[in-house]
Amino acid sequence: MKKLSQTHLKISPMGLGCMGMSEFYGQTNDQNSLQILEQAFHAGINFFDTADTYGHGHNEQLLGQFIAHYRTEREAMVIATKFGIVRAENHYKRRIDNTPDYIRSACEASLKRLGIEQIDLYYCHRRQPEIPIEDVTATLADLVQEGKIKSFGFSEISAQSLEKACAIAPVTAVQSEYSLWSREPEQSLLNTCQQLNVEFVAYSPLGRAFLTADLNPETMPENDFRKNLPRLQGEAFQSNQLLLKKFSDLCQSWQHSNAQIALAWLLRKHAHVTPIFGTRHSKYLQDNLTANQINLTTEQILQLDQLFAPDQIQGERYPDAGWTGIETA
Repeated sequence: MKKLSQTHLKISPMGLGCMGMSEFYGQTNDQNSLQILEQAFHAGINFFDTADTYGHGHNEQLLGQFIAHYRTEREAMVIATKFGIVRAENHYKRRIDNTPDYIRSACEASLKRLGIEQIDLYYCHRRQPEIPIEDVTATLADLVQEGKIKSFGFSEISAQSLEKACAIAPVTAVQSEYSLWSREPEQSLLNTCQQLNVEFVAYSPLGRAFLTADLNPETMPENDFRKNLPRLQGEAFQSNQLLLKKFSDLCQSWQHSNAQIALAWLLRKHAHVTPIFGTRHSKYLQDNLTANQINLTTEQILQLDQLFAPDQIQGERYPDAGWTGIETA
């Protein structure tokens, strides 16, 4: 277990991202998802990540069912959820809302759906540039004082914005996409988090399953949003497949699965990074959990760094609509 800065919360080395249990990755099955949540909890994962926009509240309600089943063990769990992305049902296009009134109403709605009295970690999911980050931070700090949330963080913000937020109140975590083939946080955000004692939570640590070598865009259902990712289309996909083949050969030579090595790289490279992977399959859950037992050498980490040098990756990580509210500076 590791302690989240600015709090008394202790989280497992890896967390479970619950988004795919409600939306974006094809058909879902609540009963199956609840079984995965239970298996993860019994295996030692206590850090669960959701958001109000995942399935338009469905994901929080699903997690709420799980929490209710383990009501006596609630204190052993760390529940993270998010606000800020506003979408029409069944649409990917979104707008961002960081106004104080919206934050408060979103918090109350999340508490109700989750069936809890206090959110452990509350993220601003995306930034509305018209609202100063100092104002957003002040509102979140008020929610801490009122007992609605224990701590707060931001998702996909810049290092500069993080510094501004930390000048107002303690920020516990930053969540951004980070994996072997999404290395942008290495430019400045990771170092800033370390300097400010802010945990970095890495989402999509397996490249939305691309790094597992078990992803075929041609066989995806129509409601799988990955079909629209530039990296998984046309010439970009073919080029990235060549890179993936080299990675798969390397993992095989090290006698570990692709997923295990991709997660171990995150776990061993930075002490203040916590990956959150998503899965709806028991065998993948067990496979991923083994990553924490793999001790990559400095030479192996460097080899992976060089293999996945950013200039080797083809295509953007999001379609145009997905960049809304993401700070890249």
